[in-house]
Amino acid sequence: MVTMGARQNHPTSLWLWAVMALWLALAGCSSAPMQGGANTTAILPSRLTQEQANDVTLYAISLVGTPYRWGGNTPESGFDCSGLIGHVYQSSAGVLPPRTVAALTAWGQAVPVDALRSGDLVVFVQKGVANHAGIYVGEGRFVHAPSKGGEVRLDALNSRYWGQQPVSYRRP
Repeated sequence: MVTMGARQNHPTSLWLWAVMALWLALAGCSSAPMQGGANTTAILPSRLTQEQANDVTLYAISLVGTPYRWGGNTPESGFDCSGLIGHVYQSSAGVLPPRTVAALTAWGQAVPVDALRSGDLVVFVQKGVANHAGIYVGEGRFVHAPSKGGEVRLDALNSRYWGQQPVSYRRP
């Protein structure tokens, strides 16, 4: 009688183990090289489901045109960049991100540019200090509250201005 957990040395089970080991070895050899450094993973975990990421994206786009206001975090009062991010994630996905841009640099997982998906964060850093952030909405664009006197807008990451800024990407 064979008990649970006992190892069987049956020829079929040995063959199955050999096939599985060969498959895993070949799968590792056939995968494309990773970009973005040794700490990058192929599938990045997220607090958001794909549906929530889509909701974040659609809601962020719907706020384009809302006035900028330093410290603002509602559509009625206006937004600064981190206030916009906090409001959008809280309202559309029930996730509360950190309130400051500096804290957003460590929130979630780093994402290589070739793995970006809508709903990820775009964080701009100058001289080692995070100074602005937005929400990636796909096709190389992001929604953000850019500056005093402005309003929430949709911009291209490769635009003349933003394309020159050091940027990192985060997945909540």
